[in-house]
Amino acid sequence: MPKAVTLIRSAALSDVAEYAYAATAPAEARLVFLAGACPLNADGSTAAVGDYAGQAAVAVANLRTALAEAGATLTDVLNTRVLVASSDQADLVAAWEVVRDAFGDHDVPSTLFGVTVLGYDDQLVEIEAVAALLDE
Repeated sequence: MPKAVTLIRSAALSDVAEYAYAATAPAEARLVFLAGACPLNADGSTAAVGDYAGQAAVAVANLRTALAEAGATLTDVLNTRVLVASSDQADLVAAWEVVRDAFGDHDVPSTLFGVTVLGYDDQLVEIEAVAALLDE
């Protein structure tokens, strides 16, 4: 299946960022808006309590599952927002590295946020995403 997502990089902007600066999808693409992927186990309990990287890994796994239900994969993602319940930059980086590594060469435009609290008990990480698909 052809991919709908085109990542855009700019030589005029810093190459320090570990993601493309923009992404596009053609007008005929079907957009998939995903709820924030949370680090929840199937029974609703929070996984990897106290572990930013561990929660990021579970959130990525849950994101993959939600994408698959929509007929998509990580390479169909147009952008992400990674929310981390911490004011410590090291915690944000720990979560970000897991997300970045999961996406590999498909380095979608992303924003990393430090937030005060997330919705579930002991939740430290959440990943929002939008994907685009070309239906055949």
